[in-house]
Amino acid sequence: MEQNIEIMKFEDALKRLEEIAEKMECDNLSLEESLKIFEEGMRLADFCNKKLDSAQKKISIILKDKDLKVIEEDFSLEEE
Repeated sequence: MEQNIEIMKFEDALKRLEEIAEKMECDNLSLEESLKIFEEGMRLADFCNKKLDSAQKKISIILKDKDLKVIEEDFSLEEE
């Protein structure tokens, strides 16, 4: 069920990655099959990470300082 990763939606890539993880945990795969889906999983993980990085860079919070100048800050998911 390997698809062209570059045209996948993030959600579809993540779902396929979950399917691969389940298959590797549950199925009795041959070494060749295991390597093939492991490689696909690595490509999907890289794709998902790049999509998340890109989304994080696009997200910004606009604040106004005391002089009403617009300040743009990068969005951060850091816990407070």
